[in-house]
Amino acid sequence: MKEKIRALLDEKKAVLLAHNYQPPEIQDLADLCGDSLELSIRAADTDAEIIVFCGVHFMAETASILSPDKTVLLPRAEAGCPMADMITPMELSARLRTMPEMPVVTYVNSPAAVKALSTICCTSANAAEVVASLDADELLMTPDRNLARNTARHTEKTIHLWDGCCPIHDRLTVADVRAARAAHPEALFMVHPECRPEVVEIADAALSTSGMIRFAAESDATEFIVGTEVGLLHPLGQKLPAKTFYAASEKMVCPDMKMITPRDILACLENLSGQVKVPEEVRVPALSAVTRMIALSR
Repeated sequence: MKEKIRALLDEKKAVLLAHNYQPPEIQDLADLCGDSLELSIRAADTDAEIIVFCGVHFMAETASILSPDKTVLLPRAEAGCPMADMITPMELSARLRTMPEMPVVTYVNSPAAVKALSTICCTSANAAEVVASLDADELLMTPDRNLARNTARHTEKTIHLWDGCCPIHDRLTVADVRAARAAHPEALFMVHPECRPEVVEIADAALSTSGMIRFAAESDATEFIVGTEVGLLHPLGQKLPAKTFYAASEKMVCPDMKMITPRDILACLENLSGQVKVPEEVRVPALSAVTRMIALSR
């Protein structure tokens, strides 16, 4: 099946992307692995005509926003993100009507139509930088309340919260971390900023998934407790085989990120099924919010 997939990727001038949380067999098949926005940016720079995104729906939308001339395919159409589903453009518009005028900072883990109503997007890695760049003392940050609270620790600005979260990261508790540290007393604890503030507060580093890989590579430590979805253990182990990585909790498994199988990829390429296309009236304003963030980071 792997040979069939590689042959079809070549034949159809396609690039296969896999998020860091995908199952190991999917990551091993992919041309590019990484964070969702990082993958979309890198795919846009390729000469591929088709992007097959092994991730969830909002990620395929972001690829469509950045690569409108490419065909973007999601091998399992039902692979979604519970946090992205916690906000809609209608709900955001209604909330904004009740508030004084202020910028809207939207996490990339969100629907394209919500990005289109936003001033600027952010990632888990650059949220504090994005907030600092805004000429405003107050802002609304959507949809992740944990990322907003963790960002608020680094600014004197008032950050209004949207009551959304990643259920997978939100379930990690201080008790879970203490148990992991008791089991692995020499290990450093790396945590994702989507986790609760009290969990982030006791971490050695709060980082995106790509940031965790860089941190572990540059650290003198040889053992790490990983406070994010368990899929990240695979690229960490592959890239740093001399070091040891432990899941902060085995309950941090995202079912949506585990949906796609090699057979789904094969069917997707054979039939060119699962296309995700963001309409221009949504794509153009969403692109403005995304590119404003990218320009700031660069």
